[in-house]
Amino acid sequence: MLIGTHVSRGQRIWGVVTNLPLALLLLASVALAEPQLIAIGSVSGTYEDLAIETAPALENGIPGNRLGGVGSGLAHAGGNIFLALPDRGPNAKAYNSAVDDTASYIPRFHTLSLSLAPSDAGSALPFTLTPMVIDTTLLSSKAPLVYGTGAGLGLGSGAPALNAVDHTHYFSGRSDNFDPAHLSTFPFNGRLDPEGIRVANDGRSVYISDEYGPNVYEFDRSSGRRIRAFAMPENLAVKLLSPVGNDEITGNISGRVANKGMEGLAITPDGKTLVGVMQAALIQDGGSIIRIVTIDIRTGRTHQYAYPLTTGSGVSEILAINNDGLLLDERDGKGLGDGSAAIVKQLFRVTLKGATDVSQISGSANLAPFALPKTPFLDVIAALVASGVSAIHIPAKIEGISFGPDVNMNGSVKHTLFIATDNDFTAVTPDKNKVVTDNPNQFFVFAFDDTQLPGFVPQRFIRQHDDDDHHGDD
Repeated sequence: MLIGTHVSRGQRIWGVVTNLPLALLLLASVALAEPQLIAIGSVSGTYEDLAIETAPALENGIPGNRLGGVGSGLAHAGGNIFLALPDRGPNAKAYNSAVDDTASYIPRFHTLSLSLAPSDAGSALPFTLTPMVIDTTLLSSKAPLVYGTGAGLGLGSGAPALNAVDHTHYFSGRSDNFDPAHLSTFPFNGRLDPEGIRVANDGRSVYISDEYGPNVYEFDRSSGRRIRAFAMPENLAVKLLSPVGNDEITGNISGRVANKGMEGLAITPDGKTLVGVMQAALIQDGGSIIRIVTIDIRTGRTHQYAYPLTTGSGVSEILAINNDGLLLDERDGKGLGDGSAAIVKQLFRVTLKGATDVSQISGSANLAPFALPKTPFLDVIAALVASGVSAIHIPAKIEGISFGPDVNMNGSVKHTLFIATDNDFTAVTPDKNKVVTDNPNQFFVFAFDDTQLPGFVPQRFIRQHDDDDHHGDD
C-alpha cells in the first residue's frame, strides 16, 4: 500500500510499506531546500529549424522543418552546448484520425547553445539565458525500414520524400510505419517517436528512446545514422499494432500503453548504463506503478525496477544524479497548451542501490512491495509562480531535464538544472482565459548546491581521437 505523509511544502515523503534497506529509508527521510530559479529563456514557435531540405509541407500542411517540441528531451553535451529533441512531429492539427493526425515528419535532434550570463542590475532573475539553434541532425538507418503504404487510410506512402533525394532511410513520425508481423519493439519499423536523449561520454554517440516501441537506439552524433538497437524486454512490447493509439490499447492485454511508452532516458555519469522510464504503468500492471529499465551499454543486459507514481498522471523524464541515484519528472497535462492552469510538475529523487529487480513480476499489487522510496527535489510550479509566472502560462508539457554547467553566484559555485518544454509545434495557443498566447519553446534554469542534492556527480565528456573507428552498422 502506498503512503504519503505531508510534512511541509517541499518535504512530502512518499514510500511503500515494506522491509527496505536502511540506506533507502534514510533517503526517504531527508528534506532539503529546493533549488533557485535563476533564468528563463525561449525560442519562438514560429521559427524553422536548420534542416532546410525538409521544409516542404507535410501531409497536414505544416512545414516539415517547423522548430517545435524541442523540449521532449534535453541533454547536456559539455560547456553551453545541449542537444534538444522534438518528438514525432506536429500532430496537434487535425487532418486524418486514421493515423492519429501524425505526418511523415523526419525525427531529428537540434544542437543548441544555451548561454548563461549575469543579468543587469535590477533584473528579476540573476542570469539571462540566450538560446540559439546551431545545427539540426536528421535521424536515419543504413538498413531499410518498414513504411506504411497509406492504403485504406486516404494517404500516400509514409516514407519521407527526402528518402528518394538522399537515397537513405529516414525515420518518420507517421504511426502506420510498422510491420504488423512483429512486436512493437521490432527495430526496423520506420515509425519513431523520440522522447529521451543522452550523449555518450566520448561525445560521439547519442542514445534516444522511442515511445512507439518502446526502443532505445544509439545514433552517430555527427551523421544521425543509427549505430545500434538495444534488445528490449518483451513484457514492454505490444503484439497487435495499429496506427490508431486507442485501438492498440484496446487490442492488447500486455505491454506499453500507446503514447505512454519509454518517455525518458538517463545515462549514468560513468557512461556505462542507460536508464529508461515508462510514462505510465504497463497494460498488465495497471495501477500507478511504472517501470524503470536499466540497460548495460556494453552487454545490453536489462533490469527493471518499480517506481510509484504519486502526484502526476505520468513521468516525462529521468536524469542520473550519480551511478545509482535518479531524478524523475512527474507531471499532469495541465497548463499552457491545454487551456488550463498547471497543477503538478514535480521532480523526485530515488536510488536504485539495494532495489529489487521486478522483471519477472507483474501486476500493481505484486509490484507495490518493491516500489522505490522517493523524496521531492523541486516543485516547478511553486518555484515559477513565486517568481511571477502565472499558473495558466506554465507549459503543460514540461518534459526535458538536464544538468548543465556550473555558475558563480555571489562568490559560490552552484550547479545548474535545465528544464525544457514541448510546445507540440504550436506557436500560439489559447490560455485558460481564452486569450491567444504565444507558445514558444521554453527553458527554465535552476541553481542548486551539493547540500541540496547530496551525491551529485556530473557527467564528464572525454573526446576520443577523430580517427577512432566509431561507425557501426544497423
